[in-house]
Amino acid sequence: MNSSVSALPDLDWSQVRETIKLLAVSVVQMENTMKLSDESVNVLTDSFACMVADMNAIHKILLEDAPSEVRSSALAYCESTQQKINSSLVAFQFYDRLQQCLSHVSTGLQGLSGIIDNPQRLYNPQEWHNFQTEIRSHYTMESEKIMFDAILQGKSMQEALALAEAETKAVVEKNDDIEFF
Repeated sequence: MNSSVSALPDLDWSQVRETIKLLAVSVVQMENTMKLSDESVNVLTDSFACMVADMNAIHKILLEDAPSEVRSSALAYCESTQQKINSSLVAFQFYDRLQQCLSHVSTGLQGLSGIIDNPQRLYNPQEWHNFQTEIRSHYTMESEKIMFDAILQGKSMQEALALAEAETKAVVEKNDDIEFF
């Protein structure tokens, strides 16, 4: 038997089922986006391979007894390539952070669907507490924990974002690097 849908509601229509459907859409969208973003990482990987090959070729030139002009040119290429490699490393770190965050959101939405879909769990405060504790335990970045705690304390989304941004900024300033996770 088909369930009632919001476009054609009947007595079997349920806002809970509609909520679960929308949560499923969000999960599927995130999962698809994460899959597509892997293509970007493949581009970065290929770029790294090319840069390593360039660096090896330049290194070979520098090892030879070459004229001074050639060495200067090769050293300039080395410096340029090193900057590209450093930028690529930062891009990999941010990509990994993005993947982690999206994975945590996806897992949370799937778990939320499970609670909403089960009346015994839906109306049980301990189930909600356990689920919240489980979600937080998966976070590896301090900024995620700060946002999560702020929202559960009743702060607005803007306040939670500001707190997380302040934490990330403090980490960057302290380490003169991005937040590691």
